[in-house]
Amino acid sequence: MKRISIVIILLSGCSPAFKIKKEIKNFELSLHDHSGFYLYDIAAKKKLIDFNGEKYFTPASNAKIFTFYTSLHLLGDSVSSIKYSLRKDSLIFQGMGDPSFLYKNVFDNGKVFKFLKEYPGKLFFSSANFKTNNLGTGWAWDDYNDDYSAERSPFPLYGNLIEIKKLQPDQFTFLPSRFSSDFRFSSEPHLNEEIIRDIDSNQLIYFNGKEKSEAWTIPFNTSSDLIADLLSDTLHRSVEEINRQFPQNALVLKSIPVDSLYKAMMQESDNFIAEQLLLQCAAVVSDTLKPEIAIRFATKNFLADLPDSPQWVDGSGLSRYNLFTPRSIAVLWKKIYEAVPQERLFKLLAAGGESGTIKNWYKADKPYVFGKTGSLSSVSCLSGFLITRKNKVFIFSFMNNNFTAKSNEIRKGMEKILKQIHDKY
Repeated sequence: MKRISIVIILLSGCSPAFKIKKEIKNFELSLHDHSGFYLYDIAAKKKLIDFNGEKYFTPASNAKIFTFYTSLHLLGDSVSSIKYSLRKDSLIFQGMGDPSFLYKNVFDNGKVFKFLKEYPGKLFFSSANFKTNNLGTGWAWDDYNDDYSAERSPFPLYGNLIEIKKLQPDQFTFLPSRFSSDFRFSSEPHLNEEIIRDIDSNQLIYFNGKEKSEAWTIPFNTSSDLIADLLSDTLHRSVEEINRQFPQNALVLKSIPVDSLYKAMMQESDNFIAEQLLLQCAAVVSDTLKPEIAIRFATKNFLADLPDSPQWVDGSGLSRYNLFTPRSIAVLWKKIYEAVPQERLFKLLAAGGESGTIKNWYKADKPYVFGKTGSLSSVSCLSGFLITRKNKVFIFSFMNNNFTAKSNEIRKGMEKILKQIHDKY
């Protein structure tokens, strides 16, 4: 009996799962980071590898997986763009957080633009339903000037971003053009040629520098009166601001298919779309655009069966306050896989060697990794689906925090380990 036990232990020690788990441990030790990994076989309905799967990690953009699942439950096939009511010769409308209006990263079918442009009476815009801050809890305050940190709003235009292009050393173009009046030149030289927006306004200051640039994308500081002004400029007709709540029987105008937003969020990791989708979810379950409403509702009604309670505070993962475990993310992917046909689902995700944020990683004749990345300083995560050499479909979550190594070293190590799983199964 003892000899048999020894043989069983030795055979077990040589299994692919044992070797890969050892590889992950060595990976964690060599890079002085905090790693977690969870691997689940969908067909066999069993866990294959669990390394720190119960530990909490900062997920970065893996938080978008939670926003994705909540949106799948609540938003239907098309985006709810505006809620409106008719009063005599006037149309009173409020935004429902639709991020697609004139946004370059998604296809805007022009439906809402045409509706507002051609309405024969007066237009009044209300932002009374927007009850949150423009920037999220736990976001880095000094990222406000970067394009990945666009502000939240009830009726976004142009992705709440300013596109600035340099034609000549003293000649620039602006989209929206309204912001050209906020542009100033500084005599102070910087190392890099750059444009910095004032933190509390839309004043734009240009600094010359040795390292040249040709274009900038900068978030604008949004407000109700600015939304009304931008709409007036864009529609070439007056839009007045009004503070009014809407009746229960208010009408809703939809815009684009919601999958176009999911694709930009999950493949390109668009933070702005993720934040606006969570506001949209809040609008479905209440009359208020506030992310905490959607998070509370989803946590109670859709996520109660996760093995570890999520510490979830925003839609995009920009917040350092988010904390999730690898095994909970794996269970969430299983729930998504059961709700969405694989053909549709995989088209919405980043595909190794082919699309999105892992286009330059996991290259193969045929993509074998589909998922969602997550990156912040000292955070590198990837969670999703892995197709093995034998065409088995696995769910995985690979989370790394608190490393001082270069991010590419972490990504190379992750790629090596996931490639081993693909080859050995």
